[in-house]
Amino acid sequence: MSRFTELKDLLNSFEKDFIKFYEKGNKSAGTRVRKEMNELRRKAQDVRKEIQDIKQKAKEAEGGNAPA
Repeated sequence: MSRFTELKDLLNSFEKDFIKFYEKGNKSAGTRVRKEMNELRRKAQDVRKEIQDIKQKAKEAEGGNAPA
């Protein structure tokens, strides 16, 4: 669950900039939100890759990748 916590903490760290942009119209905060969302996208992609690797290793351990 550390990956989930990591993503959640990252998203929570954006809160002030979200408020500044959406509620107060601060354009600089909008730029920061865009950069932060890009970081979130990269982290999410890393999690997706990690999940695929774990699933593939489990499948290979079961013998599901043996030649026919």
